[in-house]
Order: sequence, then structure tokens, then C-alpha cells
Amino acid sequence: MFKIICIAFLFLVPESSTITPQPRNHDWWVARTAQLQKVVDQVGSNSSVIFVGDSITQAWEDNGAAIWKKHLAPLNAINLGIGGDRTEHVLWRLENGHLHGLTPEVAVVMIGTNNFGHDTPDTPAEVLEGVVAVVEKLKSSLPNVHVLLLDIFPRGQSFNQMRGSILQVNQALKTAYAKDARVTFFPIGHLFIDDDGSINQAIMPDYLHLSEKGYQIWFDAIKKELNSQLTH
Repeated sequence: MFKIICIAFLFLVPESSTITPQPRNHDWWVARTAQLQKVVDQVGSNSSVIFVGDSITQAWEDNGAAIWKKHLAPLNAINLGIGGDRTEHVLWRLENGHLHGLTPEVAVVMIGTNNFGHDTPDTPAEVLEGVVAVVEKLKSSLPNVHVLLLDIFPRGQSFNQMRGSILQVNQALKTAYAKDARVTFFPIGHLFIDDDGSINQAIMPDYLHLSEKGYQIWFDAIKKELNSQLTH
């Protein structure tokens, strides 16, 4: 059923839109979406934390699995990451079941890098709109959630044009949510960069996705803020 919906929807929205919910016409994506729906339906209101994002979030189930099992599984955390997703794909999933029955206290969000990284990259302004749309969708659908919005992580071995575009979006997100009591913009991307501006392969083996060490850095960076929001 997911596949039929996805194929039909692809003819209704422009491919480049960052704010118009759009599914992806790939069998593996449809299967992953359905798999996550089963988790959502099973865990439901027992989950205190959800992670929303793309492959970097999905890989909490891979390189980050040991850390997730130790620290996040006890919270019945749900991983809503799908590799390759852009903001428009996340929006579609949030509107089509992946928030059904959930009442998390915190949503950890890191999305947007794939809007820059594909063959038809979006502009920083468009990516900003997409990230904001994801955050606002979470706020409207989950009235009691606090969004822990992470910056889009740096990518590439050293300085490059895409990092500059990512930084522009992160700067704008900081301003956009500076006074929003339901959103904490929480940049941690600098923790993955060495003093000379390069990214160490021990943290990001392909200069984009995290190693186990990278996921440990991620968790250590957010654990205090996460615990603070969970005690409200």
C-alpha cells in the first residue's frame, strides 16, 4: 500500500520542493517506512524520545547501536531515520503515520544535509524552509514535545563550498529559534572537526557518516540537555 501511495504522490509535487511532503519511489524506502511504522505502532505512547533524520540518524542502529542500547533504549527511544531522506521526505513520513499515537517529550532532529548533497541541490534559503517545516510539523502534531534541533553536521574532509552553505542555514536556524520556548537549537557539529578545520576519519570515515566514536560524541554532547528536558 505504501508503494502505491508513493508512486501516485510523485506525480503531484515538484521534485525540488523542500517543504511539500513527498515520498520516495524506492522499494527499500517503502520497506523501511513500513518497518518504522510497525515500531511506532508497537511502542506508541511509551516512547519518551524520538530521533528524526536521514542516514546519519538511521545509523544509530549500526555504528551507534551499542551506545543506543545502553543509553537510549531504556527511554524506549524511537529511531525515525531513513538514509537519503531530504526534508520533504521526512515531512511526508510525519504526515503519514510516523507520529501516530506518539507522545514523546523530546524530538531530536538533524536533517537537511541531503538537500545539499544530491544532483539537484537546494539553495540555503530552501533548505532553511525545509528544516523549519519539519520542526513546525513536530510542534503542531505533538503539542507537548520539545524539539532538540541539532545543526546540520559539517561534511567533506576539509573546507568546501557545501560547508559554507550548511553554515548559513545553521546560523539562520539559531536566529529563527532563539526565542522559541519549545525548541532548543543545539549545535554540536564543531565537535566533529579538528583544530585545522579537517574531519578525522576516526569520527567520520567517509567525511559524512559517523563512526561509533562519532556517535559517542553525539550522545555525550546532548545527554545533559536531553535529561533536562525529560525531567520537566
